[in-house]
Amino acid sequence: MSKQSRILCSALQHLVMSAEEAAAMIPAGANVGMSGFTGAGYPKAVPGALAERIRAHNTAGGQPFRINVLTGASTAPELDGKLAEVDGIEMRLPFQSDPICRARINEGTMNYADYHLSEVAQYAWAGFFGKMDIAIIEVVGIREDGSLIPSSSVGNNKTWIEQADKVILEVNHTQSLRMEGMHDIYYGTALPPNRKPIQLTEPDQRVGELYLRCPIEKVIAIVETNAPDRNSPFKEPDDASRRIAEHILKFFDSEVAKGRLPENLLPLQSGVGNIPNAVLEALDSGDYKNLTAYTEVIQDGMLKMLKSGTLRMASATAFSLSPDGIAEFDKDIEFYRERIILRPQEISNHPEIARRLGVIATNAMIEADIYGNVNSTHIMGTRMMNGIGGSGDFARNGYLSIFMSPSTAKDGKISTIVPMVSHVDHTEHDVKVIVTEQGLADLRGLSPRQRAKAIIENCAHPDFKPMLLDYFERACASGRGMHTPHLLQEALSWHEQFEQTGTMRRE
Repeated sequence: MSKQSRILCSALQHLVMSAEEAAAMIPAGANVGMSGFTGAGYPKAVPGALAERIRAHNTAGGQPFRINVLTGASTAPELDGKLAEVDGIEMRLPFQSDPICRARINEGTMNYADYHLSEVAQYAWAGFFGKMDIAIIEVVGIREDGSLIPSSSVGNNKTWIEQADKVILEVNHTQSLRMEGMHDIYYGTALPPNRKPIQLTEPDQRVGELYLRCPIEKVIAIVETNAPDRNSPFKEPDDASRRIAEHILKFFDSEVAKGRLPENLLPLQSGVGNIPNAVLEALDSGDYKNLTAYTEVIQDGMLKMLKSGTLRMASATAFSLSPDGIAEFDKDIEFYRERIILRPQEISNHPEIARRLGVIATNAMIEADIYGNVNSTHIMGTRMMNGIGGSGDFARNGYLSIFMSPSTAKDGKISTIVPMVSHVDHTEHDVKVIVTEQGLADLRGLSPRQRAKAIIENCAHPDFKPMLLDYFERACASGRGMHTPHLLQEALSWHEQFEQTGTMRRE
């Protein structure tokens, strides 16, 4: 198939140019909305060319050249890494996972705004981010009427195209044209007071269009690329991940037996990472069939579940596949196209739909405290890891919100169950279940002191359990208040000790 056949709109064919020529159209200080969500569907060429332009400009001296970068979620080294390396990002939002970005954020040389992913499109429309100057969007192809065949992620692409004054398109020939028909682009959202209910009542229901609308007059450049998505390969689940998965499946079995979950559960939302993949693997090896997923990303484990019949269908906004997962998807796209729907993230993460469908949310955490508050983002309270992502969208609005982590980190020097979290992303009101390899604590219907006993008993590592019990008992005896007992002078002392000595252990 010739490259020209990917650009069928005759009015746009004359705009094909190099990445360097396209990057030259992006001015310093611009607000740039880029495609991309968890290493899928991000522009592969223009960001790198722009980074080289910024490097040359800054080397020559003068006013620093920076832009503001808005995406769907995290991207990849070709985008975040290259722009961060040349100090080319003034503001980054709403999520990142790049080590160079992270370093710049934590050293204070890059501004970063961490948002619930469902809210980003709304905030853009409300003008909170300022005027959108340029959108850089990867697509699979351009149709005769100028509409766009979306790539391996949808994210905020609809909003960036609508909001931007100008659009640069990357047509990626590595992304298969056979993905056409997999997407569902909903154009019915609005700001208050003009909102209407989203008529999506089943995970496999389609409510939108197959293509992205893009006014031809907005397009200023088209760059043809031939590069794959880049996601890190998933590690084989370790013993702790498998034990966490076993606890969750046992919990599901119990909930089904009690009539609180149907036999095919409820739509699954799974965060990204090795522990969520271990849960998917455990589900696939069990007796559950005809499951559905209403989530953000399609991971390797979901492809396997679709093939085995454990999972009937999956709705998401992007793929997050290892190289092996990409190869499997490419090999059998026709099979997956009938069972996967990719939507804008304002729909995949929409609170209205998560509440209506009764999503079961499973997400990783950095730490939880004895009362059920969860920190998903900050190491020792101050250093950003990645961001809250979509976990809050589902935790507050789903039927079940489950947070998971090994009970220790840093070779046992850190307890992930602490007296008080050093940063709060999910309050005790939104956290229903906490799981470590030690066990599972079902917090529903419990008072704060009852939650503390359940978390310490079931989730804490044996090396830290006596310390947590000692803290809790002394807090209860302090007379400072028995609803949520704390010793304020000690509540964060575990983190302080780690900062000073490199361990939370007290020998």
